[in-house]
Amino acid sequence: MSILEKIQNQRSHLSTNGIKILDFIIEQPSEISAYSSQALATKIGVSQSSIVKFTQKLGFKGFTAFKLAIIEDAGRKQAILEPDRPIHNKINSDDSALTIAQKLVQEKNHALIATTNAIDFSEFEVITTLLNQAQRIQIVGIGGSALTAKDLAFKLLKIGMTALTEQDSHVQIATANALTKNDIQIVISYSGSRKDILMAAQTARDKGATVIALTSTKKSPLRKLANFCIDTIADERQFRSSSISSRTAQNVITDLLFMTLLQIKSDTAKLLIDEISSTMNRI
Repeated sequence: MSILEKIQNQRSHLSTNGIKILDFIIEQPSEISAYSSQALATKIGVSQSSIVKFTQKLGFKGFTAFKLAIIEDAGRKQAILEPDRPIHNKINSDDSALTIAQKLVQEKNHALIATTNAIDFSEFEVITTLLNQAQRIQIVGIGGSALTAKDLAFKLLKIGMTALTEQDSHVQIATANALTKNDIQIVISYSGSRKDILMAAQTARDKGATVIALTSTKKSPLRKLANFCIDTIADERQFRSSSISSRTAQNVITDLLFMTLLQIKSDTAKLLIDEISSTMNRI
């Protein structure tokens, strides 16, 4: 949310003079940089103290800090709308559909290869063994990662594993609080720094559950909390419109987990999948 949007939300809490100041700023935000607090007060027809009180009510130390915030906000908006700025990583606004397709394939392919090459397969075998023995598996994810979590939970349910997943952070924490040493929590978070994710992971650890993190290679609080980490590698250093490459990296890991567990469970899992398919066909 921009500074201008935030201050408009405060309109009902402002005095008459405050509303006059707000209306002037909203109508002419680009001119604010040219005014001192006294000059702006004279222009609007209010006292200088009204200007200062207005900015302080909005959470700024004074008019200068408020003015700098408006200028910086305008600069960010200008940068976003810059014609030469990519719309996503290396994809530009004037690229053809064919070029976009080729760049997307390159980006996703890089995430797939780099992520699978980074797997420590001896540790991965330990992880899949623990998952196979787990009583329950909670899968935690927020935003784009929640889609990956939901997909993995469905796959595990198909092969007879008790998998729990919810997008609401409060429910995630409540579920984590019900875990035991016989359970596993899989946390999917590329950044590894979201507070709600960390709270769920810490709660699971406190209850004795094993925490497995699917996260980036960067140092993060999640990596410190987790018993095991599986690295997801994606090129997301540049401007991105969506978590495309990181979700691709997450998906290849979750699909690999599913396929390995399917292999471990062998005939039992095959029969369960067949039963589900047969039931679905009768609908």
